Amino acid sequence: MTGLRWGILATGGIAHAFTSDLQTAGLDVAAVGSRSAGSAQRFADEFGIARAHGSYDDLAADPDVDIVYIATPHPAHAENAIAMLEAGKHVLVEKPFTLTAAEAAAVRDVARRTGLLAMEAMWTRYLPHMVRVRTLIADGALGEVRTVFADHTQQITDDPTHRLNDLELGGGALLDLGIYPVSFAWDILGAPTTVRAVARLAETGADAEVATVMTHGSGALSTTVSSSRAAGPNSAHIVGTRARIDIDRVWYTPTTFRLTAPDGTVLEEYASDVDGRGMQYQALAAERLIAEGRVDSDLLPLDESVAIMGTLDDIRAQIGVHYPQEA
Repeated sequence: MTGLRWGILATGGIAHAFTSDLQTAGLDVAAVGSRSAGSAQRFADEFGIARAHGSYDDLAADPDVDIVYIATPHPAHAENAIAMLEAGKHVLVEKPFTLTAAEAAAVRDVARRTGLLAMEAMWTRYLPHMVRVRTLIADGALGEVRTVFADHTQQITDDPTHRLNDLELGGGALLDLGIYPVSFAWDILGAPTTVRAVARLAETGADAEVATVMTHGSGALSTTVSSSRAAGPNSAHIVGTRARIDIDRVWYTPTTFRLTAPDGTVLEEYASDVDGRGMQYQALAAERLIAEGRVDSDLLPLDESVAIMGTLDDIRAQIGVHYPQEA
């Protein structure tokens, strides 16, 4: 253990899941902050956290907090992350990193000025099965990777007042769900060289379904689909000239996969053995980086998080989704 003391900013569902996994891994959760003192205290009582702050400013001022997990809705990520960085705290920011690439760049610039870690909480990249997937690709088990397919499709709600359908709250399937397969394509194939996107918009103007086709530097293609109105397979596939990897439902969580030869022979089967949901792996990675005196992730560098937000900006421009907060 590194001795780092975690603060949790906001008390919603994702904060509950993350805090549970932190404690499963034996990490030190020292404080929680909410806009409501009552909500902070209830959260603290649930998890046995010593200090509950009734404002984000009080959490930022807490001298016994070293790193803060930002768990607010994504339109608030940039403001919250910058406030914590300015207060001398490292930050792990829930995905998507921010609302736009411009906001992401602003967070990056403050992190670099302050010399602190700012890392996107794209927890999938740190999961053991994804570590093995990248190792197989690097070792040449797939040959030349030609295509990547992934979907993140859920039947959530068509309620126009729900945050997922509210543009004021950064609503839309793309930023909440599509960030996973888009980031996955980046992870496996690198930056896209061209992006094509189509969508079906909800009554509120938020995107309900989005599909993308991207080309990448090697010439490989990726396709992604995200939806908040219908549940699909939620699987992912990486196809190479020597073999393919089929990652089972739900591909972005601890799961199973198979390495399969073109003739159908299964060359390897992998099954995850993970305590909890698996969100602790990103936290452990953040702690290791800080212990080593590093302030950028090797699996998801800050510049890449900014660039991925640029890809999402490009997709939104193509499908006609514009947030009121944008200039």
